[in-house]
Amino acid sequence: MAHELDHANTLPANLDAPAAVNDWRLRALIVAAIFGIIGVVLAFLPTGGFDHVVRAWLMGFMMCFSFAIGGLALLMVQHLTGGKWGLIVRRPLEAMSRTLPLVFLFFIPVGIFVKRLYPWAKFSDVAAALQAGAISTAEAHAIAYKRPMLNIPAFWISAIILFCIWGLFAYLMNKWSLDRDRDTQGNTPYWRVKFENWSGAGVLIYALTMTAAVIYWVMSLDVTWYSSIWGLLFLVGQGYAVFALSILTVLNLSKYEPMRTLLRKTEQHDLGKLTFAFVMLNIYLGFSQFLIIWSGNLPEEIPWYLNRIRGHWGVIITLDFIFHWVIPFTLLLSRDLKRDKRRLAIVCRWMIFARCWDMFWLIEPNFPDARRNLHFSAGILEYAFIPTAMIAIWVAYYLTQLKTRPLIATNDPHLEEILQPEHVHV
Repeated sequence: MAHELDHANTLPANLDAPAAVNDWRLRALIVAAIFGIIGVVLAFLPTGGFDHVVRAWLMGFMMCFSFAIGGLALLMVQHLTGGKWGLIVRRPLEAMSRTLPLVFLFFIPVGIFVKRLYPWAKFSDVAAALQAGAISTAEAHAIAYKRPMLNIPAFWISAIILFCIWGLFAYLMNKWSLDRDRDTQGNTPYWRVKFENWSGAGVLIYALTMTAAVIYWVMSLDVTWYSSIWGLLFLVGQGYAVFALSILTVLNLSKYEPMRTLLRKTEQHDLGKLTFAFVMLNIYLGFSQFLIIWSGNLPEEIPWYLNRIRGHWGVIITLDFIFHWVIPFTLLLSRDLKRDKRRLAIVCRWMIFARCWDMFWLIEPNFPDARRNLHFSAGILEYAFIPTAMIAIWVAYYLTQLKTRPLIATNDPHLEEILQPEHVHV
């Protein structure tokens, strides 16, 4: 029981997002306009070109997809596991999941210009492409073998089915969340069981469908490449980025009510620890894949890494290791940092940047002009401007969704506990 002298905090009467969210949204749109215009200008430079615009668009789409579908996944994980930290980030995660319609719009150009990205779509006549020297023997064999899966109709049909599945779970999770708030406390066990049951199935379906998506959208950029943990790498990467964005959102909202009342050092520290866990799991999976393939040293497996190490790409992967793991790992070891809002926010911004850097390393070396040949050009700069513009548009829409409902789920059993003073033990 709490000490009698301790008094619980009072939940503010207005639980809506603060007016400052409108200013954040305006800034995001300004960034999107500036970076988008620069990206268009770069496309017309001699070393630019439309092909790099499409590649950069794919990277921006994958980042926005990671935030949206990763937000849905962590929302379902939170319903499965419980915990006070989930009450803090639930509304941001729900808002991320409701951005799926925009992410699908971002996908449409990828589908339209599929022949500019994927060799299996570009070369319908594999024998002719092989004879002309456009593809290697290994690529020709892989395209022919995988043709039942890697074809343009299947590319579109699979994407539509996947987005419909994710959209269904996003709709249900968001609808039931509001229904639960309108219900009475006496029905809390009913809602808890309902969310747990659907989230359990949802997490499994998410893992399977997301794996299929990243195989189509990223792995098939190199038809000879395969990895048994490819889906897990993206799954953990999504958690890595989504936790960073969720914490960043909550920290900014905590400058205002109602989040100022709810965000205690305890829950902030818990979120920092969960983020640290994803940092560790991320490097574990990435290094495991590298170690197994490199030690096996099989000719059909190692070219994927050679394309990303040789030709000055070694600089990029070294910085990726430093940006993606060394820096966040070192900083998040500190207990004081995880409890300091300003410094934790800096780390979260850095992690989002590191995830973008890693996505660039995954995508660009797949193309013949870039593999084992890192060269600075206007085309490479597209990876800085086009994805930034797309992410900024996504952020603006995400903030719009954040304003559509109260920031706090009022009918939650953890609410009373989280309103207790920091030092109270219940």
